Amino acid sequence: MNVDLSKYEFSGHQSQEVDDLKRLDRHEQESMKMAGFDTGEKDRSASFVQIDHNHAFCKSYDPGVEILPLGLAMKIHEGLADYRWKLLKPDKDEFTRMASEQTHGGYVIRVKKGAKLTAPIQSCLMMHTNNVGQNVHNIVIIEEGAEAHILSGCTTSEADQAAAHIGISEFYVEKNAHLTFTMVHNWGQHVDVRPRSAGKVEAGGVFLSNYVSLKPVRNLQMYPSITMSGAGSVSRFNSVIVATEGTYMDVGNKVVLDAPDTRTEILSHAIASGGHIVARGHIRANHAPAKGHLECQGLLLNHGIIQAIPELDGRAEGTELSHEAAVGKIAKEELEYLMIRGLDEEQASSAIVRGFLNIDIMGLPEELKAEIDKAIAETEKSMF
Repeated sequence: MNVDLSKYEFSGHQSQEVDDLKRLDRHEQESMKMAGFDTGEKDRSASFVQIDHNHAFCKSYDPGVEILPLGLAMKIHEGLADYRWKLLKPDKDEFTRMASEQTHGGYVIRVKKGAKLTAPIQSCLMMHTNNVGQNVHNIVIIEEGAEAHILSGCTTSEADQAAAHIGISEFYVEKNAHLTFTMVHNWGQHVDVRPRSAGKVEAGGVFLSNYVSLKPVRNLQMYPSITMSGAGSVSRFNSVIVATEGTYMDVGNKVVLDAPDTRTEILSHAIASGGHIVARGHIRANHAPAKGHLECQGLLLNHGIIQAIPELDGRAEGTELSHEAAVGKIAKEELEYLMIRGLDEEQASSAIVRGFLNIDIMGLPEELKAEIDKAIAETEKSMF
């Protein structure tokens, strides 16, 4: 599905910096909250906010983490040029070209060697102006032996706002480091979104990725590619997505097992309630022993469409790759079972959907789980 970038304004929308996030207006704070961002900054190691074309807030509260706007980071750290556009190429497609030619900022997060953060780092990329186009480039470096959880939220300040977001992200997980990266999308029905992401995980490293998108979006396409480059590295990808009427989502993950004793899991739960989802997954094993499992569970409601496209690519003897995919509707026997126990049909359907959108496996902070549960409850109203 094509995106006409000429409809959007990619210049002239500089936001004001703020020294207190509580000074943002009510709509902005509420939108950020639904994207998993706490403006009260309770139990956070660091916070970053970008609004339209520049950063509005950037602070670190833990000596183990450095967080900077991209432009400032490039000036301070000469070696950072070796990380930017290393895993992705500017000429990959029209969106990477746009982002490389006219970058509006983004963040650099560096968790220092051996630091084990007890509180998450949070970021929010917001579009406030109608018809704005936003290009950001984010770089995440988790140094050797460090551990961190990053909560990344993306949102518009108004649900009926038209906007385009192009987000470039590069992840570096060094030897024996551990990164959990949770992204929550809170877009609107007139938003076009094109994230482009890649990562590299070194020996003994762990990369856990969670993706949650429950609200309408006009057109979203994302296919992050992660390379397990070091022996014994592990990755896991969990996604929970909902496409209501008018939403088109082409989403998935690619993992390259490029060293021995590497493992990955890609797990997707998708509900198409009148919308269209293309759920992709690709595991390529270049070395053995290596293990990979790909799983997509899809639920169809209100004439929705789900296309599951799994790819397993084994290139070495001794690899173990598997996939499982199932797409269907709510089972009649499940409805009847719950209705016998006193629920009406709508309550029974709602209970099944809530169980299907299970986020317990993601290891999220309790306050974020509460916000996602609230979003799930709101989403249910648009399904039945």
